[in-house]
Order: sequence, then C-alpha cells, then structure tokens
Amino acid sequence: MKNTFLMRVLLCLCLICIYFAAILTPLSSFADDSIAQRKAKLTREVQTKKKMVALTFDDGPHPILTPKILDLLKKYHAKATFFVVGNKAEQFPDVLLRTYQEGHEIGNHTYDHILGKQITADRLQTELEHTDQIIKKITGTRTSLYRPVGGYCNAIIMDKAEENQKTIILWSWHLDVRDWQLPPANYISSKIIQGVQPGNIILLHDWISMENRTSSPTVEALEHILAYLKKNGYECVTVSELLFEAQKKLPNLFDPK
Repeated sequence: MKNTFLMRVLLCLCLICIYFAAILTPLSSFADDSIAQRKAKLTREVQTKKKMVALTFDDGPHPILTPKILDLLKKYHAKATFFVVGNKAEQFPDVLLRTYQEGHEIGNHTYDHILGKQITADRLQTELEHTDQIIKKITGTRTSLYRPVGGYCNAIIMDKAEENQKTIILWSWHLDVRDWQLPPANYISSKIIQGVQPGNIILLHDWISMENRTSSPTVEALEHILAYLKKNGYECVTVSELLFEAQKKLPNLFDPK
C-alpha cells in the first residue's frame, strides 16, 4: 500500500516538472529548431555518382579578372555560375552580358554586398529586387538563384528567398579556400584538387579587393583546377544543371507508367 502511494506521489511530481518545463521553455527555442531544420535543407552540394561539379564565382563582375576567368572556362569547355553583386553588374554590364552569352549561369548576390546579420527584411527585399532588375535589363532573364553574403542564413534571409521564389545556394564547406583572403595559388588548387567529389559546389571569387587588380591567386589556381578536373573525367556544369541531375534521379510518383 505504501509503495503504491509513493509511486503515485513520484508520478505526480514528474508530471508537475514536465508541465513547468514546458511552460517555461521560451518560444524562441522552438523557432531556433525550425531555423535549424530549414538550414539543413539548404543546398551545399548534391548527391550524385556522376562526375559533375559546379564552379561558382562571387562578388563580380570584375572588369579584368572576370574576363580572364571566362577565357579559362572557354579553354576547358567548362560552365560556371556567377553570383553577381548588383552595383558591380551595373558598373560593368558588358562583362555580365559576355558571361551570360557564353552559357554561364547568373545568380543574385544582393546589390551592396551587406552581411546578412546586419540587414533588415525591407532592405534585403530592395537589394534582391534591384539586383534582379539589373540582371534582367542586361541579360533579358531573371535568376532564381540567390547566395546570401558570407553564406549567412537567418529567418529573414530564408523567408525573403522563399517570398522571391529563390533557391538559396551555399557551397561545399570542405572546399572553402577563402580565396578572398588572397592565399597562395598552390594552396587554392591543391585543397580543391585533393578534396573534390562528385556533386560538389565550389566557391571562388572573381572580385577580390580592388577594381584595378590585374591578377589574383584564384585566376592562377583556376587553370590547374580545370586541367585536373578535365583529366579526371569531371564535367563542370552550372548550379541548375547540377540540381537537375540530382532531381531527375528521383522517382516520378505521378507517372502513370
């Protein structure tokens, strides 16, 4: 009888603890879980056995470096995706137009390149819209790809991407060479060559530091990277092509066949 009473008391105490734990848990923690779940779904690379990778270049177009990159891509019959900054595209429309005309993909990297944690919803909306308008004016097309500055993603950024029907594209973290810090070219090429795998999205930069820069470690490394990829059977494709490769492997549940 005593044991039964004690068990009931313990059960009541447990239920009271659970109740207070639930009501005292801040709502923000549930929001954090939701954000974490949404971040887990962002595109950093795709699962494929096919030897395909997506080279991506941020922060341009640059009047000197971007054309050098385009020359190398043409030499190796490679395609890439350029996440452009609106104010740079506005300054150098001919470079952006050449990029598009040579079969490369264009993505939105905001207008003023403001770090995500420092931006409001209204400002981000303006940045995305303005850059979209510039891209559309120069190329005649609207981009559905968006790379947040620094890869920073919070609720505001993810909500705005969804509202603007944009897919957030990040990159394969293990291949991040931080080339914007101007490391040696052999470091950039060796890290990418040693770590590359099918389905990777590789982050590089075509705008580094100054407008009048005539060379960069990235451009120097790119020749070695492209030569290695070609020699080892890799195809360099746009981000959209890489995404399509992953999606087309999914079964069509609505196919009457």
